[in-house]
Amino acid sequence: MFLRVDKLQVELPAPKRQDPNAAAALQELLGGKYGEMSTLGNYLFQSFNFRSKSKLKPFYSLVAAITAEELGHVELVSNGVAMLNNGPDSKLDDTGDGGDISNAPYEAMKDIRLAGAFFSHGGGSTPVNSNAMSWNADMVTTTGNVVVDLLHNFHLECGARLHKLRVYESLSDPTGREVCGYLLVRGSVHAHAYALALKKITGVDLDKFLPTPNIPLDKIPECQKYLAEGSHRRLYTFSPTDYKEMAGIWGNGETALPTDPPGELEVIDGMPDGGKIHDLVGIPSAFTPDYAPEEMFEIATKLYKKSR
Repeated sequence: MFLRVDKLQVELPAPKRQDPNAAAALQELLGGKYGEMSTLGNYLFQSFNFRSKSKLKPFYSLVAAITAEELGHVELVSNGVAMLNNGPDSKLDDTGDGGDISNAPYEAMKDIRLAGAFFSHGGGSTPVNSNAMSWNADMVTTTGNVVVDLLHNFHLECGARLHKLRVYESLSDPTGREVCGYLLVRGSVHAHAYALALKKITGVDLDKFLPTPNIPLDKIPECQKYLAEGSHRRLYTFSPTDYKEMAGIWGNGETALPTDPPGELEVIDGMPDGGKIHDLVGIPSAFTPDYAPEEMFEIATKLYKKSR
């Protein structure tokens, strides 16, 4: 089962401007071939279908714990997309009836790359790539063979890091860049973890392939605080009691990759401290959340007070 916490894995800076085309680029990290929906889908169903869990507990625990982190990555990218689509809150107003909408206040939206993000989803995110092609289950590989699945996961994480770098290089807004910077560090962790797992189970030293692609994290500003705090050396159980067995793979004196700050790998019980989720303000003129939201807010306030 899963426990949900009302936080993002990291806090995202507010966007400097509304940039729906940047949001479209970030969508690639959600619904693209190597996006977070793909990593989540692969690891989720591999963990469900894992054979001989009790005998191969360290390997099962590794896939299961990373699954939980990937669910948080889907949430993180989705929030980044919505924030870029909506822009800074300071210019928005969630009161009133939306005013005069006859002058086409959102005329520019018809020309953006993913117009459907506004027309159908109110500026929110959906499981599509940067060209609005839907993510689908054909991107999920679960074979029942632990070596094949781990090798596929290693490939998936290496591809995802290249994916993230290219999106990062196309963005200038701090919101999108923060998403990419954090995921570049964590993707490196996951690639390293799967390489070590394959080394343990087959004897093949796949971590010599890393870093693949060779991305100099020390030259990416948004990666620095995560490297400084040791995020590149940590895996989280995302559980208060379970999945500790993966320390047999991610630990035992194994150290960070030579290109990263030095230190031993460690398993952390639980989850990262996380950061607040950005509160997207309603836009009455765009019928979000409703043409006359004040009644909804009044109802929500009453319900909240009754729950205290």
